[in-house]
Amino acid sequence: MRRYLVVDDNREFAENLAEILRDAGADAEVALGGAEALRRVAAGRFDALVTDMRMPEMGGAQLLREVRRADPAMAAVVVTAHAGEMDLDAARREGVLGILPKPVPVDRLVAMLSRARRDGLVVVVEDDAALRDDLCEALRVRGFAAVAAGSVADTERLGALRPFCALVDLRVPGGPDGEAMRRLGARFPGLPMLVVTALDAAAPLPHRGLFTKPFDTGALLEAVERLHRPGSAA
Repeated sequence: MRRYLVVDDNREFAENLAEILRDAGADAEVALGGAEALRRVAAGRFDALVTDMRMPEMGGAQLLREVRRADPAMAAVVVTAHAGEMDLDAARREGVLGILPKPVPVDRLVAMLSRARRDGLVVVVEDDAALRDDLCEALRVRGFAAVAAGSVADTERLGALRPFCALVDLRVPGGPDGEAMRRLGARFPGLPMLVVTALDAAAPLPHRGLFTKPFDTGALLEAVERLHRPGSAA
């Protein structure tokens, strides 16, 4: 049985959402703030966190950072009625699986959580914004969380994340070809990487696959699947 933690300072909303998740066949617990949520995370294992953004004492983005330190493998979904763009950007940098509005689209949330994967965070390094967004969305549809970087400098702002793989373009702004890959390799030693590029050039580090643009997105996603579950093609 999948286990979720719902965090919201509105007790009625949190309890109602937890009850909906229980009716869908999951185990769901409620925390009314960040401190209580962190105590529950320390005491047990959850498949995913569902958190509001604006809460007293500890906002959703800060809670996500703290949860990453306690349990880097946990998936996370943000639900919010009025978070500002800076708040949402902060949440995205923590590698959330999705951001949903209030009132919550229940069917969408349940489907998202049912696909959520522990240890399912992927770094996507790509300077083409449209392609980057498409790749991140395709990963999320399969239950992977994605955190995006559009430059070499962005790879230095990944916080306390623990990705299980990275999709890396060899040429992105801020450094010579392959520099983003080098930085990721130094930050996350042994991180499996898939190269996605239009360059006819050798990658500076060992990698688990090379996809030349334009590439088959389905084949790339299958490669991600195999890295997440070694020995399995799906």
